[in-house]
Amino acid sequence: MAETSKKLVWDQTGEKLYETGVEQAAIYPQVNGTYPAGAAWNGLISVTESPSGAEATPLYANNKKYLELRSNEEFGGTIEAYTYPDEFAECDGSKSPVAGVKIRQQTRKPFGLVYKTLIGNDEQATDYGYKLHLVYGCVVNPSEKANTSINESPEATTLSWEFTTTPIAMAGYKPFAHIEIDSTTVDADKLAALEDILYGTADKAARLPLPVEVLSTLGYTEPAA
Repeated sequence: MAETSKKLVWDQTGEKLYETGVEQAAIYPQVNGTYPAGAAWNGLISVTESPSGAEATPLYANNKKYLELRSNEEFGGTIEAYTYPDEFAECDGSKSPVAGVKIRQQTRKPFGLVYKTLIGNDEQATDYGYKLHLVYGCVVNPSEKANTSINESPEATTLSWEFTTTPIAMAGYKPFAHIEIDSTTVDADKLAALEDILYGTADKAARLPLPVEVLSTLGYTEPAA
């Protein structure tokens, strides 16, 4: 029986991967720590992921580096869109006392966010797969909006929000706010079942389950105590 070569090989057919695009975004306003109802986010342009923290603090002893401590890592980013669903208004600090009227500078409501990014390769392009992103405990900061005159090169007004997150605790892991699911490696049937929960079905409303339910739907079992 021939031995499998252990030599590294580059640029094999089908292994030239890349990630692009963003689609099928949805927002889930938080209610008492849960995310019971979702809404499609049309007009989403981009989600820029900007993790922060995990900064090193070196400690020295006996005139040399003794060890290195790192701060907690936090997840945040920027959302850019042409418009947003009505369900996002309270998350952006607006309340509507009368239909068609919005009062600004109100308390900003936390929300969950789901979106997909496409995975492509040299054989199937973006039909190869996608990554499903689930983000919890988002809160957006106040943002500016530029209203400009229409001219010979008209452009649609874009909206942009920076967001921060509050992580969720789960046994066996440090608190986290971002789950990334790769469709090319996860069980397809289990992923379809999760997407039915996230995006809804003909008889069940869309919702964002908490991480324990997400992972159990994908086949995860908690380790024995």
